Amino acid sequence: MKRIYPFLFVFLWSTGFIGARFGLPFSEPLSFLLIRYLCVIVLMMAIAVLSRAPWPKEPRQWWHIGVSGVLIHATYLSGVFLSIKHGLPAGITALVVGMQPLLTAISAGWLLEERASARQWFGLALGFIGLALVVSGKFGVGAELGPMLVPALVALLGMTVGTLYQKRFCAGFDLRTGSVIQFVPSAIVTAIAIALFTEFQITWTAQFVFALGWLVLVLSIGAISLLNLLIHSGSAVNVASLFYLTPVSTALIAWLIFGETLPLVSMAGMVLAVGGVYLVVRRQHSGLCP
Repeated sequence: MKRIYPFLFVFLWSTGFIGARFGLPFSEPLSFLLIRYLCVIVLMMAIAVLSRAPWPKEPRQWWHIGVSGVLIHATYLSGVFLSIKHGLPAGITALVVGMQPLLTAISAGWLLEERASARQWFGLALGFIGLALVVSGKFGVGAELGPMLVPALVALLGMTVGTLYQKRFCAGFDLRTGSVIQFVPSAIVTAIAIALFTEFQITWTAQFVFALGWLVLVLSIGAISLLNLLIHSGSAVNVASLFYLTPVSTALIAWLIFGETLPLVSMAGMVLAVGGVYLVVRRQHSGLCP
């Protein structure tokens, strides 16, 4: 059963495209995220209380879990949503965030003492080339970037640092109580950002409610729970390499649901990205699938 977790995570994480596409026209990005976090907190708190899930016993564990939540949720998602809202093409955003596996591999060596083999480095490079082909063929690369690139870079750093931080300081925590501890500070940080830089704005429509429900149940609970399990059981490099597959999966979902075209160069990029991830996570002595 555990062998399907990486593939299920990639699929669920990719469906965030659906929620963003349906929900953002009716909401300011940070407002959308704040409501999403609050819904997750209420739901997971109820689950934790009813199931009598254990809470961390040491104050420093609360701190570490909360910090990882702010990095993985508030920083990453805010950066992605804001970069798209400010005009950065989705393909360029995916390409920037898609640098995470390479950045993680570089950092994991001295932070976590995880040494990537030559085969894994080749797989990481191959996956990045494949990702670049996917987004260039699907969205094009000719765009004026400027300050629009800043939120995407913040998202990249947030997810990379958050994954490494969680792997080092709090890899094994209860998913029910841990989710509450991660999302509470994420909601607080997001609320402060709204008060300082924008205003709370949501138009409640059936389409927005569907998008919100999808992101809460499928992404914030389903996909994030799987991500936490993968971080606990696999190396940081292996987990990060899965993010190469999310733009590939998103492109396929968009083709099936919205009828978006898949140019030949994108399909070639998908093959390279999948091959690169296979080289990274192929089991030798340890991996994502114990």
